Amino acid sequence: MLIQALCDYYDDLLANPSEDIVLPAPEGYSRQAIHYLISLTPEGKVHSIKDVRIESLVKDKKGKEQIRRDPRIMIFPLRSQKPGIDANFIEHRPLYIFGLNYEKTGFTPDDPTGKARKSHEMFVQKNLEWTEGLDSPLVRAYRLFLQQWVPENETENPHLLSLGKEYTGSYFAFILNGEEQHLLQEDSLLKERYESLRSAAVPSDGYIAPCAVSGKKLPISRTHDKIKGIIGGQASGTVLVGLKYDAFWSYGVEQSYNSYISEEAMRKYTAAMNLLLSDKNHRMVIDETTIFYWAANTRKNEECCSMFDQCFNGSLDPDKMNEKQTDTMLRDTFDLARKGKVTRERIADLTGVEDDAEFFIVGIKPNAARLSLKFIYRRRFADILFSLAQHQEDMYMIGSKGPVPVWMLKTMLMPYRGSGGQKAEGDSSKSSGQNIDPSFVSAVMQSILYGRPYPQMMLSLLVSRCKTDRKINSVRAGALKAYLNRQSRANQQKEECTVALDIHNTNQAYLCGRLFAVLQRIQEQAASGKLNRTIKDAYFASAASKPSLVFPKLLSLSQNHQKKLDEMKQVYFSKLLEEIISKLDGSFPDTLMLSEQGKFMIGYYHQDQDFYTKKTKEDKNNAEEPV
Repeated sequence: MLIQALCDYYDDLLANPSEDIVLPAPEGYSRQAIHYLISLTPEGKVHSIKDVRIESLVKDKKGKEQIRRDPRIMIFPLRSQKPGIDANFIEHRPLYIFGLNYEKTGFTPDDPTGKARKSHEMFVQKNLEWTEGLDSPLVRAYRLFLQQWVPENETENPHLLSLGKEYTGSYFAFILNGEEQHLLQEDSLLKERYESLRSAAVPSDGYIAPCAVSGKKLPISRTHDKIKGIIGGQASGTVLVGLKYDAFWSYGVEQSYNSYISEEAMRKYTAAMNLLLSDKNHRMVIDETTIFYWAANTRKNEECCSMFDQCFNGSLDPDKMNEKQTDTMLRDTFDLARKGKVTRERIADLTGVEDDAEFFIVGIKPNAARLSLKFIYRRRFADILFSLAQHQEDMYMIGSKGPVPVWMLKTMLMPYRGSGGQKAEGDSSKSSGQNIDPSFVSAVMQSILYGRPYPQMMLSLLVSRCKTDRKINSVRAGALKAYLNRQSRANQQKEECTVALDIHNTNQAYLCGRLFAVLQRIQEQAASGKLNRTIKDAYFASAASKPSLVFPKLLSLSQNHQKKLDEMKQVYFSKLLEEIISKLDGSFPDTLMLSEQGKFMIGYYHQDQDFYTKKTKEDKNNAEEPV
């Protein structure tokens, strides 16, 4: 499904060109990021190396403005995808062009494998062969450069020294000095030569068969172009389809001939995938998984991707919107979610997206040899927005500051880092991400996008982290509420967990959580907040697991704490304790199961937040805590 969808997207891009959409490179060509232009003199000498990166002002996480330099995208003859050393028709890689490695001490042609020397020699040999007989000012200068450049004599070249460490990760294009608009790859004679070479390059071992994508009888691709922009992948790119070892070959068909994907389909899907991955508006990274997405209808593609990015990542930054109305739409969507008034019809009215707008979401991770497809989702965009809004409705909790993106949810499942980055007391994990299973993000995304119950791992991690860190914020409490309510909804049971304090909730675990928060508050009030260690630090985990063992002792301690309070506060807390204890079934539960521990923590959070919530005149059920 993925390759077919990418091929369709490629065809749609060509059929519906738009200023907002970057078209893929023509067949036989590729898009290449270029950082510098090598300006040659007519004699083939390097006159200068000019920085052509595009500068823009961006804000870092602290809001400080910084200058970002992005490379320019240029169209080059199709890049080589062969492993090992292989030159391109018109080269862009520094190791091939200059034959030098950059080290801390400077430039050197030496390395243990001799790769720099071999790469430069192949570059010179093949490009002299390909440009033989061509006579234009720029091609003549290019050929003279190939013949005259000696890496061993250029280690102190001032133009290279000015690049410094940026040399290694940069790519280059050639121009003639004074003619910056005339790029080597756009020279008419070179383009004509390239087309003639390309048309004559018919593989001797070609294999023709019905294409698995188009169904047409076409030459099947033996190797597939590499995909770039994958977090953790190889810098040169990683293949999505690759059958290198003979153990995967069958019926006498070798390598990727087994995939039965034609050269034509291969060019389309790799071009479309690289295009999406190179665009920050179609790509995000969560927990080492690279996620990219697009709308099948390219006329709605940018709008849909912008909405999805903001909804999924939880950011409402108007600077990232394609239209000013998007910000209002998102706020209205989440406002409906918080009020529990989310409907598919209302979402469609807010977004203006047609019901038939299909949206694709793909998650990719690299392994040793190729890319691994972790998930692919295909749904109507209105349904996806509905599911995202439903997710935010489930996650919303009193004290929430806005939508909760998946990356924040995952962060809250990691060990809490206090100021200075130290681990929480009692946390034995060696690293912040050690307890997170790699499949967790995929499972959570599936739950979000399809409105299904969240994975059980989520509850286990949440309870574990709350007990270990003794930190329950709106995200963790909201996630506990979301998990428990979705489980009840799936089992066609009444949802027990509310957004704020529910004084009518008689669930024993919820009441125990409320009671613990009241006892902690009494202790803090008695000490006027001057405590190095509270009952939460000493007893929270055990109280959440075995209330009957802990609460009798906590109530006894609380009697001593209450004696230090003034009369008004004593009356207030006595009534509050009586109201909670009276709803318990005569005793504290012996053991709380995992889901009940989650309700305990929600009850604790609700009651704790209620102490800091200003009461209204209409609220006659709860007495306000004396100041």
